[in-house]
This record gives sequence, C-alpha cells and structure tokens, in this order.
Amino acid sequence: MIRRVAGAAAAARRTDLGRRALAGVVMVVVALVLLALGGWPFWLFVVAVSAAMLAEWAGLMHAPMGRTRVAVLLYVLALFAATPALFGPNRDAVALLASAAIVVALALGSVRLGSGLAYVGLPAIGLLYLRTLPGGFWLALWVLAVVAATDTGAYFAGRAIGGPKLAPRLSPSKTWAGLLGGAVAALVLGAALAVAGRLPAAFLGLGGVMAVLAQMGDLFESWLKRRAGVKDSGRILPGHGGVLDRADGLVPVAALVAALIAGHAL
Repeated sequence: MIRRVAGAAAAARRTDLGRRALAGVVMVVVALVLLALGGWPFWLFVVAVSAAMLAEWAGLMHAPMGRTRVAVLLYVLALFAATPALFGPNRDAVALLASAAIVVALALGSVRLGSGLAYVGLPAIGLLYLRTLPGGFWLALWVLAVVAATDTGAYFAGRAIGGPKLAPRLSPSKTWAGLLGGAVAALVLGAALAVAGRLPAAFLGLGGVMAVLAQMGDLFESWLKRRAGVKDSGRILPGHGGVLDRADGLVPVAALVAALIAGHAL
C-alpha cells in the first residue's frame, strides 16, 4: 500500500514536471518570436500579459469583478497613451502611468487596485522602452532570460540540494540552495548573452544581482498569495499557475534595468 502511494506520488510529480516543461517551452518560443518581431506584435504581447497580471492582482486583492474589468480597461488605455512617449523622454510615459494609477485608485475607491496598475505597468513600460533602444532586442532578451534562468536554476537546485528554507513563512518550498542556484544560472546566462549581444560590460556580472532581486519579487508575490489565502495567482498556465506566478520576478528586474539605462547608470 505504501509503495503504491509512493509510486502514485512520484508519477504525479513527473506529470507535473512534464506539464511545466511543455508550458515553459511554449512560453519561451512565443516570447522569443514576438520579441524578435518587435513593434506592435511585441507591444500587444506585453500589454496582454501585463493586463492578465493586473486581473490576477485584483483577484488577490479580492476586488469585485466589475472593478477589475474597469481597472484592466483603464490600464490598457493608459499604456496605449503612454507608449508614444517611449520614443521620446521615457519619464513622460512613467508620469502618464502614475497619473492613471491615481485615477484608478480614486475612481474605484481602491488604493490597492490602483497600486496594482503601477506594479504591472512599470515593468511593462520598462520592457517596451528597452526594446525601442539600439540593441533593444538583446537588452530585453537579457532581462527575460536572466529571470527565466533564476526560476529554473532555483527550481532544480532546490529540488536536488534542499537544505535550509529561505523564507518558510512566505514560501515553504524555497531554499537558500535554490537562491544560490538561481543566482549562478542567471550569472552564467546573463554573461553569455552580454557577450553575444555586445552589451555594456556591467551586464557581465549583473545577472547574479538581478537574480536575487527576482527572487525578492517572487517572495513578495508569495506574501500576497498568503494574505489572499490562495496557492496560485491563477490557473491559466498548466503546471505554472497564473501569469503572476511566472512573472513575479520580472516585475522588479525589468523596472530596475530600464530605470538604470534611462538614468545612464548602465
């Protein structure tokens, strides 16, 4: 009986890993194709993903469906209005988004819902801004790849090594070994892409730092889910949960890298 249960559990884990792998491959291929195309295809992709993130954020805030729909609509309109500013001084785009967040908060009477617009909007504008720059394909690819490497390295290092928990109250499955594994994976892949894309020398070692930031973003979303009393932010991605579950690490990394480049710090 015990062997049968153990075998069933092992089979379930293999099935879950298979679903995660297949969904992960599909997401990577779609993201790479649209990133390579750039322009409106990439804009629509970023808007769709970030709008889904906002809807999941609203769910974590227990916002009524009516308010959620209004917030998503206002967000898409705000991002549409802010996009032309990305081709000029990007501070205008950020100002427009910040204004939209305030409008949402006032119109819907929900600071939490309005803050969600800024939470998903800043990294969205960051990615769109990076893609408009010379060498923008490699810059945006670097950000996406470093975050993906962090997740993958942390997952496999955590499973293989285990050890002390990173933040057991927020996310019982995350370990210090996973944090280190994610940082190493991000550092290696980030350095390789920096060389391939001829990015500034700072990008050679920046991957490890951004990996730590990505995992802090992951822990923040874990805190949000714990407050909301849910395991996943959504169910749209087989084996992965919601869009926020996959993009939580991207939020701080995309926003910070874009801000550093815009401020000529990189």
